[in-house]
Amino acid sequence: MQQNPQQGRRDLIAQAEAWLAEDPDEETRAELARLLADRDVDELAARFAGTLQFGTAGLRGELGAGPMRMNRSVVIRAAAGLAAYLRAKGRGDGLVVIGYDARRKSADFARDTAAVMVAAGLRAALLPRPLPTPVLAYATRHLGAVAGVEVTASHNPPRDNGYKVYLGDGSQIVPPADAEIAAEITAVRSLADVARAEGGWEVLGEEVLDAYLARTDHVLTPGTPRTARVVYTAMHGVGKDVLLAAFARAGFPAPVLVEEQAEPDPEFPTVAFPNPEEPGAMDLAFAKAREAGPDLVVANDPDADRCAVAVPDASAGGGWRMLRGDEVGALLAEHLVRKGATGVFAESIVSSSLLGRIAAAGGVGYAQTLTGFKWIARVEGLRYGYEEALGYCVDPEGVRDKDGITAALLVAELASELKERGRTLSDLLDDLAVEHGLHATDQLSVRVRDLGVITDAMRRLREAPPPELAGLAVTSAEDLARGSGDLPATDGLRYHLQGEYAARVIVRPSGTEPKLKCYLEVVVPVPDAASLPDARARAARTLDAVKRDLAAAAGI
Repeated sequence: MQQNPQQGRRDLIAQAEAWLAEDPDEETRAELARLLADRDVDELAARFAGTLQFGTAGLRGELGAGPMRMNRSVVIRAAAGLAAYLRAKGRGDGLVVIGYDARRKSADFARDTAAVMVAAGLRAALLPRPLPTPVLAYATRHLGAVAGVEVTASHNPPRDNGYKVYLGDGSQIVPPADAEIAAEITAVRSLADVARAEGGWEVLGEEVLDAYLARTDHVLTPGTPRTARVVYTAMHGVGKDVLLAAFARAGFPAPVLVEEQAEPDPEFPTVAFPNPEEPGAMDLAFAKAREAGPDLVVANDPDADRCAVAVPDASAGGGWRMLRGDEVGALLAEHLVRKGATGVFAESIVSSSLLGRIAAAGGVGYAQTLTGFKWIARVEGLRYGYEEALGYCVDPEGVRDKDGITAALLVAELASELKERGRTLSDLLDDLAVEHGLHATDQLSVRVRDLGVITDAMRRLREAPPPELAGLAVTSAEDLARGSGDLPATDGLRYHLQGEYAARVIVRPSGTEPKLKCYLEVVVPVPDAASLPDARARAARTLDAVKRDLAAAAGI
C-alpha cells in the first residue's frame, strides 16, 4: 500500500527530530534545526534517504547533518561498529591507531573514534598531528595494531570528508569485513547506546613519524645519484613536511615549493578540485617550474598517498606535461626491474597492460586485481603495485597501500640516474614504447548529480554491448558483475577490441565519487624511435574515436 504523502512527511520530520536530539555537534545541530524550522522537506529527504555505506575507501561523503552526510554522529556509529567487529573477532583488547588529515572536522572525527574505542575496552592511539595517510598505514603495522583508521577524503572536493579503515595487516578492508562492520554499524540504534570515554587514549609522539621516515630509505639503492631538482606542491594538504624530511634524509636537493599550495588549508582555495589529475590543478606548479627550471615537478594529493609527476615538454602548453599514472607506473616498474627487484608486480584491471610486458621481460611475477589498493596490497608476494589513478606501492613491507612520499623518492632516484647519463624520464618512456609497443591510455569520466545517469548507462551497455568502437571489433564483452576465477564480482564491464590495433575498454562507477569512469587503452606497434610521433598521433585519434563511440553507446 502506498504511504500517504502527509504521513511520509511527518515520519521524515520525526526522524530528523530524533537525529537532532542526539547530535553531539553544535554546528550540525544548528544546521539540522534550520532545515526543520524551514520545513525543507526536499533537503531533509536527501539527508535521511539512507545511510552512508562502506565503499572502495570506507565511508566518504559531504559534510553536514544527517545519516547521508559525514558528521560526528555518523563517525561515532562507524567507530562503534568497528569496535564491535573487533570484539567479535577476539581482538577487543587490541590497539587501534587513528590518523587524520587537515580537512574540516577531521580532528574531531579522530578524537571521537578514540573515545569510542577506549570505552569499548580497546586501546587507542592518535597520530601526533595531521599527517599523510601512508604514515597511518605504516603505523598500523609498525605498532602491531589490530586496526587503523584514517580520517580523510583524499582528493575529494573541500566539502567532503571520509573514514578509511585498515585491519591489522596494514591494508584496507575488503569483503566480507566491510559488510560485517556495516552490519555492526546498522545495529547501533541510538548514540545513547554508544559509550565514549573522556580520555584514556594515547597521543603518539614524533617517534612514529621518525620510524616511517627511516623506512623511506629502504626504497632507494645506496650510492645512487641524488641530483634531480624538483618543484613540489602539496595541493593544500599534509604532505609537505614529511616529503621535505624524506628528501633531506635521502640527500636530494631541497624541493622548490609552490608556496600558494604548501600549507594545509581545508578550503583548497587555489584549485576547483584538489586532485593533480583535474584540469588547472597543476597550473601554479607549472608556473613555478617555468621560473625555477627543475628536472621534474612532483605533486601529492591532500593526504599524500598519491604522487603526480610532470616533465619538461616543449610541445606542451606552458612547456610542461603531466605524466599519466600509467606512464609513471611503467617507469617505476622498469626502474625496479633494473635494480634487481624480485617478487610480484601487480596492478588493477583498469591500469595499462604495459606492466605485464615489463614484468615478463624482467622475469618477475605479474598479477591483476580489482580496482583499489585494498586488493592490490593483498597480492601474495607483492613487490610493487600501482594503479592509474596516481597510486604506487613501492615498499609493501613498510606501507601496504599507495604512498605518495616513497613514490616521489623513487621517481627522483630514477630521474637522477637518467640525468647522470644525459637522459630523461621521457627518453625512457620512448625506450619502453619501442620495446613493448606504445601503450596509450585515456579516460572518459562523467561527473553526475543524479546517480541514475550512471545506472542507466550501465544498463544500456549491458543490454546492448557495442559491436565495435572506433572501427575496432569488440571481440569480447565481459560483465564483471558475474565474477570469474581470477576476480571477485564487481560492477563493471570489460571489452577487448581487435582490428588495426589491439585495444581494451573498462567501464565502472567510481567507488568514491559520483562519476562514471571509462578506462581506455590502445596498443600501437612501434618499429623504431623515428616512428614514435606517428604512433602517438594514431593512438590519440583512435582513443578519441573510442571515447566518442562509447559515449554514444552508453547514452552519456
